[in-house]
Amino acid sequence: MTEDIDYEIDPEDLPDRVERKPLGPPSVVVDDLHITYRVFGARRGGTTKERSSLWDKAISLGRPDTGPITEVPAVRGVSFVAHHGESIGILGTNGSGKSTLLRAVAGLLPPTSGRVFTSAEPELLGVNAALLPRLTGERNITIGGLALGLSNKEVRRNIPGVSEFAELGDFLYLPMSSYSSGMASRLRFAISTIRTPEILMIDEALATGDASFRKKSTARIEEIRAQAGTVFFVSHSLASVRAMCTRALWIDKGVLVADGDVDVVADAYHEYVEGRSDASSGAKLN
Repeated sequence: MTEDIDYEIDPEDLPDRVERKPLGPPSVVVDDLHITYRVFGARRGGTTKERSSLWDKAISLGRPDTGPITEVPAVRGVSFVAHHGESIGILGTNGSGKSTLLRAVAGLLPPTSGRVFTSAEPELLGVNAALLPRLTGERNITIGGLALGLSNKEVRRNIPGVSEFAELGDFLYLPMSSYSSGMASRLRFAISTIRTPEILMIDEALATGDASFRKKSTARIEEIRAQAGTVFFVSHSLASVRAMCTRALWIDKGVLVADGDVDVVADAYHEYVEGRSDASSGAKLN
């Protein structure tokens, strides 16, 4: 077994499988997307380019020598089309590029090349709802709601519901710095889903919280999908992806390996990870 697959979620804690339904028009189109990071001073891996132009030499005057620039390809030539009403799981081992892909689709990372088209502004859970530790939960809900485009009146109307969903109780009026990581995660989820986004992107957001909250979160995600929204879900838990998604993308070393029915792709990914784990164990024994 490896850390790339999470088997810790009990079957009884998982939600019912999402209902497959007719899909709407495209909501996200990713066309030959490439994301390349430039690392200064790195000397191993990637493609190294020495700074040899006059411009590079000029801007580097007076600065300490950082060494060569290494280009690290994180996403390489990924293309797919997502539709309204789909819930899509993104699978991949650590460092495969799945979170980078999610951030690029959300518009937080500019493409090195290729294009991303969306029918609405995607909301990446945990980023749009940035929490401020020194402020109370109530103030964070207000700021988060305003950032999502709600009016002051709408925010005030939603504060009790957000607090109840996040199970804050009296902590609503205490600073965020006094919250546990699980409580902060619940509040972040609740703020991010105050309104129903057309495109919701979740990166391991359900990894924290007890079984009860996971069920509430999953029900909320299904509400969004039922209202012709599109949900992207990144997780190491194959059981959660199978339960919450109807389609899966498998990313490995930045390349889209498979795109199709969630069970077919999840089975192939599981076999790959298990095979890699067995090979690693055999090497250690030898």
